[in-house]
Amino acid sequence: ALPIYGGENIISAETVKTIEVPGLRHELFPFQKIGVSFIEEKNGRALIADEMGLGKTIQALAWLQLHPELRPAIVVVPASLKLNWKREAEQWLPSPKVEVLSGTKPWKTYGEILVINYDVLSAWVVYLKGLQAKVLIMDEIHYAKSSATKRTKAVKQLAKGIHHVIGLSGTPIVNRPIEAYNALTIINSAAIPNFKTFTTRYCAAKHNGFGWDFTGASNTEELHKLLIHAFMIRRKKSDVLKDLPDKQTCFVPIELDNEEEYFRAEKDFINYMKSTYGSQAAIKASNAETLVQINILRQLAIQGKMAGVIDWIKDFIESGEKLVVFATHIKTIDKLMEAFPTGSVRFDGTVNQTNRNANVSKFQNDPDIKLFFGMLDTEGKPAGVGITLTAAWSTATVEHQWSPGVHDQADDRTHRIGQKNACTNYKLMAANTIDEKFAILIDKKRIIIDSVLDGKVTQQQSLLSELMKEYL
Repeated sequence: ALPIYGGENIISAETVKTIEVPGLRHELFPFQKIGVSFIEEKNGRALIADEMGLGKTIQALAWLQLHPELRPAIVVVPASLKLNWKREAEQWLPSPKVEVLSGTKPWKTYGEILVINYDVLSAWVVYLKGLQAKVLIMDEIHYAKSSATKRTKAVKQLAKGIHHVIGLSGTPIVNRPIEAYNALTIINSAAIPNFKTFTTRYCAAKHNGFGWDFTGASNTEELHKLLIHAFMIRRKKSDVLKDLPDKQTCFVPIELDNEEEYFRAEKDFINYMKSTYGSQAAIKASNAETLVQINILRQLAIQGKMAGVIDWIKDFIESGEKLVVFATHIKTIDKLMEAFPTGSVRFDGTVNQTNRNANVSKFQNDPDIKLFFGMLDTEGKPAGVGITLTAAWSTATVEHQWSPGVHDQADDRTHRIGQKNACTNYKLMAANTIDEKFAILIDKKRIIIDSVLDGKVTQQQSLLSELMKEYL
């Protein structure tokens, strides 16, 4: 038996016995095993409220693996996380039948694990209820905080009759208790007081002359203990540092919103490759032209994933954590700054040295500055080296450079030398595109290209050549 990490998480001084999950394709960290065991002890009605980067998705999937008889399972997520759930399921489960649902016209599904986003759930809810699902998983369950929204009404309708409901959220839920009420009752209504009692006791309910105001907070410590006792477990990174590696890399697939344009260009690229690919000499001679073709595809992929990237960043900063975001083009950073005009700073060629230093200081010291947008060039500058961004535990790469070393240097900006702090590096990739192939190849091969523009490469097998082979 192992203790639940963090004093606030001890449940009546009890311990949770860890359960081994047969069939998982990877090994869980010790605290993740405790999380799975906790879900099991609560009979599949639990809230995993771990901080960002501790693998809440993996813990939920491991519990599904523990119970293969509980199918179908429905996973409701923000749109930016749909493909990530599919990817994680395929990486962790031995033979998952995962289906991602989209659009507002339901079709006959085949999957045993169905992943759908909150935004379209209302169009699918009648069909999904007919499947008589055994498990409902709600990622970022705080999306259901407002009773008036279609998505909250739909998820509450779907949850009725489902025996096992697991909520995931890295956002502490006791700051504004009324926003957690729906989520808590969906998971385990028997453990939560009725609305009047809940709002009176925990929301400092008061009549303001026009109506009731439930936006306050009262008896929050009591509420927190109630939740810990009933169904919530929360671990912070500082609680589990000894279990975590110094750095983790997470590949996050993002949906395109320009699929037709992108795949038409990709088809032209494949035809071009098939007509020009030949001897090694021909490959070297055509490198410059091939690079132009590749960059056209990469730019289309970046354009197509930007809306999803912005949504992902919005979801991330809701956790309250800071984030460092790296790109390679000023116009990409311009778009990001437009999406996040407040609470952010930039560090690129448009910013003079004095303001660069000031922006680093703001990010490091101002709690209201959550985002740092930095540009990488081929030498890993200006944001890749020489600065410290340790106020963040996480980086996100939006555009990828040819050299793995550039990314290593950039990701290390958040890493405290000589001090373990478990940084997470997110690689945001346009799914099923050259952008995804590029990101994975860089990580897999760790090959540095000396020069691509003139066709001169290292004596090692070039990354460009590897990328070309992906299309042949």
